[in-house]
Amino acid sequence: MIVMSRQRDESIMIGDDVEIIIVDVRGDKVRLGITAPKSIPVHRREIYDAIQREKAEKKQPENQPQAKKEEEIEDRQNQEIYQLPSEKQ
Repeated sequence: MIVMSRQRDESIMIGDDVEIIIVDVRGDKVRLGITAPKSIPVHRREIYDAIQREKAEKKQPENQPQAKKEEEIEDRQNQEIYQLPSEKQ
């Protein structure tokens, strides 16, 4: 990881095509402007993570959710077996 200090209106270049500009700094928030070719997706991290989760869910085989449900049922049954008599409802 490269750590750089930049002030407002200064920029960072990534390769020849991506420029990150410091637009504003207010307290602990920094506003960035990003110039990149349309072929390079640019997302906030939380959006990127959500996209990756969605892609992973689409790749799961159809029987996978059923297997997961069966595993959850088995886990609950195991938890019930190992409860102390005073914990059982």
